[in-house]
Amino acid sequence: MRYSDGMFSPSLLQNQVAIVTGGGTGLGLAIATQLGQLGARIAIGSRNSTNLERGNAELRRAGLDPLTVQLDVRNPEQVDEMVDRVVKHFGRIDILVNNAAGNFICRATDLSPNGWNAVVGIVLNGSFYCSRAVGRHMIARGGGGSIVSILANYVWTGSPGTIHSAAAKAGVMSMTQTLAVEWAEYNIRVNAVAPGPIDTPGAAQQLWSTPEAVERITRSVPLKRWGKPSDVADAVTFLVSEHAGFITGEILTIDGGAWLGRGPFGFI
Repeated sequence: MRYSDGMFSPSLLQNQVAIVTGGGTGLGLAIATQLGQLGARIAIGSRNSTNLERGNAELRRAGLDPLTVQLDVRNPEQVDEMVDRVVKHFGRIDILVNNAAGNFICRATDLSPNGWNAVVGIVLNGSFYCSRAVGRHMIARGGGGSIVSILANYVWTGSPGTIHSAAAKAGVMSMTQTLAVEWAEYNIRVNAVAPGPIDTPGAAQQLWSTPEAVERITRSVPLKRWGKPSDVADAVTFLVSEHAGFITGEILTIDGGAWLGRGPFGFI
């Protein structure tokens, strides 16, 4: 299966090297698969060995030969070791996709410090540690590169039950714009995508636990459907490719218009 469905040239990313954190499942796996099918050599990272093994098997079934790295992105030493392994194995890094995340629904009054720190540590700190380590390599090597982080559409709006995730992802949004300015002189482009509800395995059950909740979310999307993993993979592919060569510091929202449909006249 080719996620891009013929949209992009099969050699678009030929010989480039891409790291996808959280690449063993869901969106990360979809992104890694598509980048690999378009010519990139792929490294996936995950702290869960089972997810890493399953992701490795899926990528191999797609005809790819990935490097797998078990790490916790909250640990900067492990992040540095991952970058060293990828460079030693492939010789370079051209693309980083910050996809590793943690999330659960919890009201702010019920959220423990451990719950807050876990999500902020993975999403915000982990994205910074990975961006810093890969950015240092790209700057030292020369030739530029591309970094894309996965946010969520509620960075624009807030959403009850997501204080930990929304705050962390808003921090990554600011980091994206700051690094885009700092690293432009090195031809390193830094962007992000902000998906809305995406139909990934387990997502509906984990975050929206009833059919009524899923239907309510669907009705809130002007396009009246959930996104597909390929919708996000296509957007990431565009942003890391030469087609987006003059785009940096941007956040591309992928939610079927959901975050726009919040005005007082939604009944019209």
